[in-house]
Amino acid sequence: MSAQLDDQALDIILRKARTHRKWIDRPVSDELLRQLYDLAKWGPTSSNICPMRLVFVKSKEAKERLKPTLSAGNVEQTMAAPVCAIVAQDSRFFELMPKLSPHNPKIGEHFAKPENAESTRVHAFRNSSLQGAYLILTARAFGLDAGPMSGFDNAKVDAEFFPDGRYKSNFLLNLGYGDASKLHPRAARPDFDEACKII
Repeated sequence: MSAQLDDQALDIILRKARTHRKWIDRPVSDELLRQLYDLAKWGPTSSNICPMRLVFVKSKEAKERLKPTLSAGNVEQTMAAPVCAIVAQDSRFFELMPKLSPHNPKIGEHFAKPENAESTRVHAFRNSSLQGAYLILTARAFGLDAGPMSGFDNAKVDAEFFPDGRYKSNFLLNLGYGDASKLHPRAARPDFDEACKII
């Protein structure tokens, strides 16, 4: 791939994109959510394990179930967002490995072994985090705004939405159309020399 995105596209997905906490009253369709996943799923993961699982919380009833799990500062923005995605990881992602990695049929067996449980957990967490980031960039590419959050009680979310224990929540991601008039000035990021080294 030798092509490069133009400046407008780079602005949309990163340079001018912002984390939103205030939302305009505009719905996000189920079809758009399907399109988001169907593009974001192509991002790379270790051995193509693809452990991310998503619950798109849209209905008033579902939001009421989510509400008690939220930190106080995240309640208002989440209730107002058209959608809140619970980004989770499947602790038994390896069951899909015959489909996802047919060229490496033994990899699923490796992750399934009890003695590899900690490595399997780390792989699920790391790669579901990556996939959640791909989802943010994909949402922006489709014209949506995103508001990722860590301020919630994982145990409560898991008990409410994943009671069988197979899935574990990673982070929450509000999705919709942000109210740009309510944004604060953009905060800085570390400069290259503060964050990077070439050796």
